[in-house]
This record gives sequence, C-alpha cells and structure tokens, in this order.
Amino acid sequence: MVALLSARRFHGLVALASFSLLGVAFYMEYQMGLEPCPLCMLQRIAFFMIGVFSLISALGQNVSWQRKLAWPIVVLSLLGAGLAVRHLYLQSLPMEELPACLPGLSYMFEVFPWQEIMQAMIMGTGECGDVVWTFLGLSIPGWTLVAFATMALINLWIAIKAK
Repeated sequence: MVALLSARRFHGLVALASFSLLGVAFYMEYQMGLEPCPLCMLQRIAFFMIGVFSLISALGQNVSWQRKLAWPIVVLSLLGAGLAVRHLYLQSLPMEELPACLPGLSYMFEVFPWQEIMQAMIMGTGECGDVVWTFLGLSIPGWTLVAFATMALINLWIAIKAK
C-alpha cells in the first residue's frame, strides 16, 4: 500500500495532470475558439513549471531530492492559486468596474517595456472579467484554483511526510 502512495508516483500524477490541463487549455483555445486572457497565460506558465518540476521528480530515484523538489512545486501552486483568485475576483466585478482592455500580447511585447507587460498581466485586464465557459457552476479560473490547491496540498504532504 505504501508503494502505491510514493512521492514518485504522486509527482508522476501531478505532472500528468499539469500537462493534461495544458492540453485542455490549448484545445479550448484552438478548437473552441476561446481567447486566453493575460491571467490565463500566467496560469498556463505556472502549470507548465509545475509539470516540469514534477516530471523531474517522478523520474528521479532519490526520496530526499523528491522532497526538496516538492517545495518549489508548492510555491508555484500557491502563486498559480493566487492568480486564479485574482481572476475570479475580476470575474465577480460589475462591467463598469473592470480594468480597461489592453491591446494583444503580441503587440504589447513589441511596444511596451517588460515591466509594464508583467504588471498588466498580473493585474488582469477587462477581458479577464469575461466568463466564457463554465462546468458544474465553476468557470475556468475556478477549476484552475481547484487544481492548484490540490497540487499544493499533495506537494506539501510530500515535502513534510514522504519517506
């Protein structure tokens, strides 16, 4: 039973979940036509980084290394959860209180300094307030919050209790 609950297998599941969620995000973008907002893009980056760290840990044999890799995954999961909470906050605002919409990211990368781009991405824009898809009453950032929180809890358990 303990072998089934090893840190290595949990990290393998977290990596699979992270990359699967990215696959769903790309499906929603390219097949369903849902345009990702700046906060969505940052959440994708967080999922990618969590997936990479988890995959490295899952492929390793050393339990102490897996425990050490769990901490950056916890931090990335909490940062992703914070972005999801910000996204949910923007979705709860009335239309007149939403921040202004900005030009596309490709244009911003050509014209604006990176500090302004990062600030705009983290704070969100008007398009971040649109609820374009729901499942069981939760929007996309609601589901990403669930995923980030689950990944943070699993990795916190690995970092503290894994043997």
